[in-house]
Amino acid sequence: MSLQLWNIVGLALPLLLILLVQFLFAVVVNVALVFPLMGRNYDATVVSAGFGGISLGSSSTAMANMKAVTQQYGPSTQAFLIVPLVSAFSLIWLVQS
Repeated sequence: MSLQLWNIVGLALPLLLILLVQFLFAVVVNVALVFPLMGRNYDATVVSAGFGGISLGSSSTAMANMKAVTQQYGPSTQAFLIVPLVSAFSLIWLVQS
């Protein structure tokens, strides 16, 4: 309630620029690396959706993205095994660093 947004209005443009760069980088990595390395199939598509969630949000966002794709097009057990494990191990690695 006491947050004074007018004090940080000057940061709006830099924040939007940072978000745009992060989004573009995530899309490029997803399209150029993740999807081809995972095999260019349906499982790779679901993993890419999960990676998009991780790169722009968190593990829970990744799971929601994958759930939305699989509810529409069918299950992918490989993706639901790979993405949470990679996310968990990368989190452990970051905490230990």
